[in-house]
Amino acid sequence: MSISRRQVLLIGGLGVLGAGGAMVPLGSVEAKSASRISDREMPRPFQTNFVRAPFLQPDATGTDPSDGAPVNYYSVVEKAATASILPRLMTPILGYNGIFPGPTISVDQGTKAVLRVRNQLPSQHALDGHALSTSTHLHGSASLPQYDGYASDITSPGFYKDYHFPNFQSARTLWYHDHGVHFTALNAYSGLAAQYHLHDPAERELLPQGRYDVALTVSDAMFAEDGSLGYDDNSHSGLWGDVMLVNGKPWPVMKVQKRIYRFRILNCSISRSLRPTLSTGDPVVVVGTDGGLVPTAQTVASWRQGGAERYEILIDFRKYKTGQRIELRNLSNKNNVDYGFTNKIMAFDVTDEPVDTSDPTWDRIPTSLAANNEAMALQPGQSVATRKFRLRRNDTTRMWTINNDSWQDVIASGYKKVVAEPALNSVEIWEVENSSGGWFHPLHIHLVDFQILTRNGRQPFPYERGPKDVVYVGEGETVRLIMKFTPHVGLYMMHCHNLPHEDHDMMVQFRVSLPGHDYDSDDPMTAAKAVWDDGPA
Repeated sequence: MSISRRQVLLIGGLGVLGAGGAMVPLGSVEAKSASRISDREMPRPFQTNFVRAPFLQPDATGTDPSDGAPVNYYSVVEKAATASILPRLMTPILGYNGIFPGPTISVDQGTKAVLRVRNQLPSQHALDGHALSTSTHLHGSASLPQYDGYASDITSPGFYKDYHFPNFQSARTLWYHDHGVHFTALNAYSGLAAQYHLHDPAERELLPQGRYDVALTVSDAMFAEDGSLGYDDNSHSGLWGDVMLVNGKPWPVMKVQKRIYRFRILNCSISRSLRPTLSTGDPVVVVGTDGGLVPTAQTVASWRQGGAERYEILIDFRKYKTGQRIELRNLSNKNNVDYGFTNKIMAFDVTDEPVDTSDPTWDRIPTSLAANNEAMALQPGQSVATRKFRLRRNDTTRMWTINNDSWQDVIASGYKKVVAEPALNSVEIWEVENSSGGWFHPLHIHLVDFQILTRNGRQPFPYERGPKDVVYVGEGETVRLIMKFTPHVGLYMMHCHNLPHEDHDMMVQFRVSLPGHDYDSDDPMTAAKAVWDDGPA
């Protein structure tokens, strides 16, 4: 039998699994292992030191002549490299500047950024042979359509593209990652992902900065016998690895002072959802969601976090003894596949290092943070339309769909087909239903920040009462979202961020409309094409 990638994709020496193409709905499954490496090579929790991703420095600075705004110019190179993840084996990856996660970009509100992404990847992926064309999405940015990482707007090896990011939004944790059509899952899993931090004066005053503002990019992976990444997306239902990584290291240990720390937690897993909690049972304080600071801080013992969701939390280490270890654990959620150590994420070891008490954030947990956030101020009475979207798998085509539409339908239409056409600056309510059994869907809506109004007719969970751009739609759940379509017109995507679902083919698009507008000027396929890269390697 001939097996295409859309029927099964197994790489890295794992062999052919699931060749029958069956998708088995998941409850909560506990399995023995996913990796094929020996016990000797298999990492164990809390044997590795925590490592911070480096910050990317601008190549140059300037001024935008159109409005006088400052501009930072950055560049990254997408390339193949190896990473030290396992105790004795090196792991081939794809990375921005050859590292995973890629370098963090930190920018102040009002300073624009131009990011040149140079594709110096091999012509084909070593694991399955697909063409290594990419499209870079800054997730959480209100970018113009041609700079939004439109999936079919690809940059081939040997080319580069300049992405323009406006950075006018309020402070938030964003991330940039590959969004190339039909191969987002494998490319992001291979390492093309990194955080991006947008700061503003209010956030800098309220919350810890510098070494006490800590980015945690959490993911899971499985490994082949030679230490390379293994990949089994279970006939496109999802990939669940047995090794938990934080900033590319397995179950690391971080040394902390007896003070309050801020953690920016990005779930970078391509399928796995998390439910983080502290081993002590102590609560944490949620101060930020995808779209920035929450209006009111929320104290929670755990929280549910799907792929691409970001939560900013404060942990107070003042109460713990020197030498005490506190684990960040994972309680998991329904519809995951769990293994022996996927219930652990990382650990914190409390030290007696002197604390700088002149920093006012060392012992401060603010309660009111962003009372005037635009998305959180929206009221149902402002809505001019209510639209309904159903997330399901098509029983005939076996493709993942939104209202029975997919990205294949968008391609077939010449990129014209849309599921909605809201007017610029209009407010709408979108109701999203997941009535299918066995799956959860973290749904990402590009361009906008939204507010979750209700979940199954009740109030949203306390930790998600902030501006969002990804909503976790669990099995049997219906969520109502309110959003304002601003500030740009044109085509934007909506898709599941379980990336095997997105690739097969759970992605559609909407158009923000304005009568008389020349949409060709911001067409995501033609307005800003990639350029041949004749610069030095």
